[in-house]
Amino acid sequence: MKDARVIFAGTPEFARASLSALVDSGIIPVAVLTQPDRPAGRGKHLTASPVKRYAGEHGISVMQPATLRDDHVVDELQALEPDVMIVAAYGLILPQNVLDIPARGCINVHASLLPRWRGAAPVQAAILAGDKTTGISLMSMTAGLDCGPVFVTGQMEISDDETAGSLHDRLAKLGGDMLVASLDDILEDRISAVPQDDAAASYAGKIQKQDARLDWSRSASELERQVRAYNPAPGAFFFAPAEDVEADKRLRIKCWRAKNIDDVDAAPGTVVASGAEGVVVACASGALCLLEFQLPGKRCVSAREFSDQLDLAGRVLS
Repeated sequence: MKDARVIFAGTPEFARASLSALVDSGIIPVAVLTQPDRPAGRGKHLTASPVKRYAGEHGISVMQPATLRDDHVVDELQALEPDVMIVAAYGLILPQNVLDIPARGCINVHASLLPRWRGAAPVQAAILAGDKTTGISLMSMTAGLDCGPVFVTGQMEISDDETAGSLHDRLAKLGGDMLVASLDDILEDRISAVPQDDAAASYAGKIQKQDARLDWSRSASELERQVRAYNPAPGAFFFAPAEDVEADKRLRIKCWRAKNIDDVDAAPGTVVASGAEGVVVACASGALCLLEFQLPGKRCVSAREFSDQLDLAGRVLS
């Protein structure tokens, strides 16, 4: 296995965990593919991906094509004569002529139990849906979206207070561990890939910022999962009327932690209590107690600190 010529393709922290596991096991890729540097932070400075930074620290050659449909890029990959390409949250589509380059094909480290949650945001989707379990699938890549046959899966439970951040970190480690444990068996045909049941497939589309807006006409249990699913990004949010500005202006407030409580007798969106124990908001069914907040341009604060800054009691949120 250590003699295999590996190309690794990945971009975010989830992918870095798999690359790190490979390197720690003695498998040094002949090249790393990662997305071009992107503007990030308040200053919007060009920032290298976690995978690029890790590769640079370990002297691994890095390629950052904007697309894999460029003939020059395909020629470069072919010249590397890879045995296998390992892909983890790369973010670019691999066309068929790229999938055909490695002698042993392309293996994807995917953060769900396929065919459950194909697509870009499986971690968030599992929490939003109230799934009790999720996991990692090592999949043989085909031209379709996460629809190739699966070599091996690893399962883990989703706790009741799980955020996307905590679940992501656990899945990233599991993905790296599984990759190292299974790669030799996959390359030597000791594990056969099993086709997915397409009829059982579900899809997790790319997250838009607007997806994180709390809609009080939904149930409290749904909104509680939404808060957890969009922590740490993009952050669940709601709007509150601002009493010190024109009537048509609203404050956009993020909520980082919340819990369900018993139903209350009020219209959805009405704040029935606001204090150190939390801000209680009526929902279509049940009520949501908001526990951690962030006002625009401010740091995250507890309900106690927030209630000293802004009293929402009696207001109707949107």
